[in-house]
Amino acid sequence: MTLVSPTLDAPADGLAARMGRIAASPASILRRRARELRAEGRDVIELSAGDLDFPTPDHVVAAAHRAALAQETGYTDTDGTPALKDAVRAAFARQNGLSYGPDEIIVSTGSTQVLFSAFAATLEPGDEVIVPQPCWAPYLNQVRLAGGVPVPVACPPDNGFKLRPADLNRAITDRTRWVVLNNPVNPTGAVYDAADLSALARVLLDFPGIRVLADGLYEHIVFDGQRAPTMAEVEQQLKPRTLTVSGVAKAYGMEGWRIGYAGGPAPLVRAMAKVQSLTTGCPSSISQAAAVAALTGPQTLLAERAAELQRRRDRFAALLDGCAGLACPLPEGTFYLIVSCAGVIGRRTVAGKPIETGRDFAAHLLETAGVAVLAGEDCGLSNHVRVSFGQPMATLEEAARRIARACAELR
Repeated sequence: MTLVSPTLDAPADGLAARMGRIAASPASILRRRARELRAEGRDVIELSAGDLDFPTPDHVVAAAHRAALAQETGYTDTDGTPALKDAVRAAFARQNGLSYGPDEIIVSTGSTQVLFSAFAATLEPGDEVIVPQPCWAPYLNQVRLAGGVPVPVACPPDNGFKLRPADLNRAITDRTRWVVLNNPVNPTGAVYDAADLSALARVLLDFPGIRVLADGLYEHIVFDGQRAPTMAEVEQQLKPRTLTVSGVAKAYGMEGWRIGYAGGPAPLVRAMAKVQSLTTGCPSSISQAAAVAALTGPQTLLAERAAELQRRRDRFAALLDGCAGLACPLPEGTFYLIVSCAGVIGRRTVAGKPIETGRDFAAHLLETAGVAVLAGEDCGLSNHVRVSFGQPMATLEEAARRIARACAELR
């Protein structure tokens, strides 16, 4: 069994040429393959996806139920209900000290739609978007789909997988329109502190035509007493050209409810709403009612869940670090470990298949251990795999035992 890389294939007859530049989400390919294996009777532990095992809070479910019973099931305003936009404004003020007007807020069907709408509303063919790597792979393909050119910039391990100001400066051209800053970073778990962002801001202040896409979807999942600030709160001069993105998916256990949101300059938000009106029309009315309850209800669960994830991080990282050939630094945020498998590169499986890349190692784990992980190559980082610790501790410990056996049998 071989994991197929999400390559950029030539489109079939009748498809737009741009589809040849677009790859499917690597994580979605893995999720589908894991489902297929389960359908065949295989026991597969899924550690490649961005799902958490935390439930949606009861008061959030109750709010959605009340909205459904009250027949709040019609179309809403394209950019979100007034109630949810007010809740988002309050959340930005509470979390980031940022003030936005109602016309500066957009609510979308997940943060993924927020990102694509921003690119679609602003990019002309050939415009460039700087994307620090390792990164969440869909950034690159969203830019391509919108007609732009992604410009990956390597973020080295010796800088904590974070973008260096000098590297940012070198990547800027007269076609640069956006810089993506994901904080905390998926897949590495790196966290930019205020000093890191200030150093990048000093570069960007010299280029008034460049916008900042500040993706803070994991902002509540940080460890060891840290915070993950966003660019607009660190450098107020950049607020007029920063789109601050977040959502309820990760923090509140609401991945499938599909509600993301952003705050930014009103002209940009209006343009994004126009794009949204032509794609999904509006977010789900029931999901919006649930999101209001999440953002305005008790917030103590955020710290509680982050503490539980830190406990899992520490235990799971120690177990994987003890596997032959693996090295596992502790992430500062998110619920992913970025695991170096450099120590198994060059070895062979029992069947004689060589392990030459992180993708080979991921395929080996899925085939022989029944553990699905994401190849680092799909995030722009060779000889690594991304492993989620968003599952219960017992599941993680069983996964570690399987991974240890799969490493030990390599020759």
